[in-house]
Amino acid sequence: MTIMKTIKKLSVSSRVARAAALVCMLAPSAMHALTFDETGSAAESIYARWRPVAGAVRYEVTYSGAGLADVAADCQLVRRYPEGLRVDIPGLAAGDYALTVRAYGKDGMKIDEGSTENINVYAHTREGFAFTGGNVPGAYNSDGTLRDGARVLYVSAATVNSVTLDVTKDKKGNTAVQTGLANILSAIGKGFEKRPLAIRIIGTVADSEFEGLKDGNYLNLQGNNNTDRMIENITIEGIGSDATLYGYGICFKRAHNIEIRNVAIMLFGDDAVSMDTDNTNIWLHNIDFFYGRPGRDADQVKGDGSIDMKYHSTDITINNNHFFDSGKVMGCGGTTGEEENLRITYHHNWFDHADSRCPRLHYTTAHVYNNYYDGVPVYCIGNTTESSAFIEANYFRNCKRPIMTSGQGTDKYDPKTGTYTLKGTFSGQEGGVNKVYNNIFAENVPTIVYQTGHPTQFDAYIVDKRDEQIPSDVKSVNGGWSYSNFDTAPDMYPSVPDAPEDVPAIVTSRAGRVQGGDFKWTFDNTKDDADHEVNTALKAAVTNYKSSLVAIQGPEGFAGSTSAITDITISNPSGRADIYDLSGRHMGRDFTALPAGLYIVRTSEGVVKMRK
Repeated sequence: MTIMKTIKKLSVSSRVARAAALVCMLAPSAMHALTFDETGSAAESIYARWRPVAGAVRYEVTYSGAGLADVAADCQLVRRYPEGLRVDIPGLAAGDYALTVRAYGKDGMKIDEGSTENINVYAHTREGFAFTGGNVPGAYNSDGTLRDGARVLYVSAATVNSVTLDVTKDKKGNTAVQTGLANILSAIGKGFEKRPLAIRIIGTVADSEFEGLKDGNYLNLQGNNNTDRMIENITIEGIGSDATLYGYGICFKRAHNIEIRNVAIMLFGDDAVSMDTDNTNIWLHNIDFFYGRPGRDADQVKGDGSIDMKYHSTDITINNNHFFDSGKVMGCGGTTGEEENLRITYHHNWFDHADSRCPRLHYTTAHVYNNYYDGVPVYCIGNTTESSAFIEANYFRNCKRPIMTSGQGTDKYDPKTGTYTLKGTFSGQEGGVNKVYNNIFAENVPTIVYQTGHPTQFDAYIVDKRDEQIPSDVKSVNGGWSYSNFDTAPDMYPSVPDAPEDVPAIVTSRAGRVQGGDFKWTFDNTKDDADHEVNTALKAAVTNYKSSLVAIQGPEGFAGSTSAITDITISNPSGRADIYDLSGRHMGRDFTALPAGLYIVRTSEGVVKMRK
């Protein structure tokens, strides 16, 4: 038998009507026992892929290990793709786990089952300023398991506006059911709901499918005040390798203990992630950042910015992210100043041919370590007003200007005249101080000056020992700011950086989404290292990106998954039938050229008939 739903007949008649139909084409079942094609792990999660079992309409997945036995995975974690079935299970503590998959038919009887060998799961690195004071941002414990009382919300293109959640609405603890993700977050933002919440994104959720985006550009996490009624204790995470926010980003305001992980953000408007005012203990990790929509200014052709943090947005950790040719990557600190320095940690990020601002610091205390700067053409790290940056154990590959300080050194030096008279890169802002230790610069001789080369006009202060302090009389030329020596203070968090020579291998294997995401791109270093313009081929690929997700399992299994063939008759005098995917993208008119999946078929004149 074969599990398939497909188009059997396309005929033309003289009947005239407007019609549209959902067409679900599911890949054929294998004609043998349950077989695993792949198993593996990512940080605090495991996954497996297997071939469909003939006659199966539902798959039950359980896992055992680390003191657990036959724990049932949520049904929504099982998804169908053209090549078969896949399950991803997040929220696991480090250890060894085995999966068992059982296939059931329409009559509820088990048809087949299979088990994996043990799969080793490793832990996320919970380190940096986001974890200050023992905080663990999001809905998970420090061991990676869900916190007590945490709730889980599954969101896909089909459910983003219909998903429901009971939300506390007042001081008395009264609750009300909210419908749609935007409404749920708005209700939580009133500040009375404090239960941990894991929002799990499945597949692509596009802006055209999402009602209630802030300004049409943002999934909005906004609290009522900056004290007791902040929005907090939320994790937004993607499931598997293909979870994507398409056409919008995420905005924080008066948010606390928030985690974003394992999603791609494509063609966002404004910033991919915006932290605007009174945000604390924010953790961004394992995110794939792609181009945004072009902005109004000439320097916004790749989008405004990947991450923007300002106005008391502090105690932030940004790690294990993959930036694909991003333009202005990260701006830190408000243009009008900050009451006190923002505290931000950056580690194990892959700046993959990104242009600049990796990061750009303004009123910021920053720990920058174990990042892979992979062919960054403009500049990597820029230090401006009152900022102190400890930059250690990073790997800079073919980066012309890896470390800069506003108003001095490389920023001001004119090689034509031998004087420090250039206008500079940082809008005339004052400078800060960079402390550097144990970094590697490969494949070029970068432009960088230490205090050993010039007593005042230096880009960075190099030290021989990690715990060496910078004297207070070492000051920036513009502004006269000293280094704060925050990294040797008693309250500094502990960290043990990887050796810089190991950074490229570690970062490229673990940055971004599970398995590096479903969108793969390899740059041509001979051309792309020096190019900071839009990569037209990459832009086209991002613009035309489509998820291959076919279906998400529900409590009763895969709806409509039978061995019968569905006949679809399209009566149309012109013979025209336009095909769209669920995000509204036109897929052409040839059914035979399409991969298995869920599609919308529209006829300008005609009627669609379906029968099993």
